Amino acid sequence: MSINNLPKLGFGMMRLPTAGDAFDMPQLCKMVDTYMERGYNYFDTAYIYHAGKSETAAKEALVNRYPRDAFYLADKLPIWEVKSKDDRDYIFTTQLERTGAGYFDFYLLHSIDDTNYDAYIKYDCFEWGKQKKSGGKIKHFGFSFHGTPGLLDKVLTNHPELEFVQIQVNYADWHNPVIESGALYEIVRKHNAVVIVMEPVKGGMLAKMAPETEKLMTDVHPGRSVASWAIRFAASLEGVSVVLSGMSNMEQTLDNINTIENFEPITDAERGILEKVTAAMSVTPTIPCTDCRYCVGSCPADIPIPEVFKAVNALRLYGEDDRPYFFYWNLGSARAKDCTGCQNCEGVCPQHLEVIRFMKESSAKLDSRSEI
Repeated sequence: MSINNLPKLGFGMMRLPTAGDAFDMPQLCKMVDTYMERGYNYFDTAYIYHAGKSETAAKEALVNRYPRDAFYLADKLPIWEVKSKDDRDYIFTTQLERTGAGYFDFYLLHSIDDTNYDAYIKYDCFEWGKQKKSGGKIKHFGFSFHGTPGLLDKVLTNHPELEFVQIQVNYADWHNPVIESGALYEIVRKHNAVVIVMEPVKGGMLAKMAPETEKLMTDVHPGRSVASWAIRFAASLEGVSVVLSGMSNMEQTLDNINTIENFEPITDAERGILEKVTAAMSVTPTIPCTDCRYCVGSCPADIPIPEVFKAVNALRLYGEDDRPYFFYWNLGSARAKDCTGCQNCEGVCPQHLEVIRFMKESSAKLDSRSEI
């Protein structure tokens, strides 16, 4: 297996299809089968995705149904779950049991940023990963990153053994001073590491936007999804090995596959249009939550934070309407007003959101209105 010869489209398992409180396994299996039949085979999961159930879904939909050498599987070590060096092996063993994979083709130190890098050093995770690789339990060792360009340069300088970097890249965040996608991409390229792209559609935010904004793209390419522009932007960048898409239904799966199969690099003229799209989106700023759900597992009040933000974003974009309130009041018993301000969510948010501030805004907007 060559790390430089991977399928351009990766299957992200962060936002799998659900039916009630469980996975929609028939649809997921059909999505996996379609993706594999069309010649793609890179799957990305993590210890915390879907509260730990993404790994078991990977076993049921993929590992139990295909020969082990027919696909690549990536998994990750979450440092916020590590309290001692023994926890590293406990988590890794749990991941092997959940997935039934036997080994991981790609293994990542999960979401390195400026707040947790010292913990990865403290628990000697870089050397630990090298040992797992030498023992054959990891084929390729790398990391995902949500920190500053300066830290990324430091990590790659200090750890040349890391073969690949997974970074958030999309046109809306290319010049975003919080994410700095463009600067991160240039640093990875400088170090000649393999680039794997995550969040190319920014958690779905670049798949659905205000009608007048979408029109900037659909006027140029009628019949093509606005999400396809985001996938093409990421896939057009030199040195990008895999573009991960967190596909949630068959429609998204087919759209992504068709975009890559009929791939056309983004032109300069189209880049100009995407600049206009980014400018239009900034006129009515939304809470830039990508629905990764890292915050949900850390919330002592069990607030469905991403769903709360979806309701607020709908009100920001479309004005007063009963539907966001219906949506909010059907989320369950936990409300935005129940936020304790503990900041657990902010400690794990890869987008570095001021979650507590947004929760106060959400409560003021949503809890002030009586249940409909």
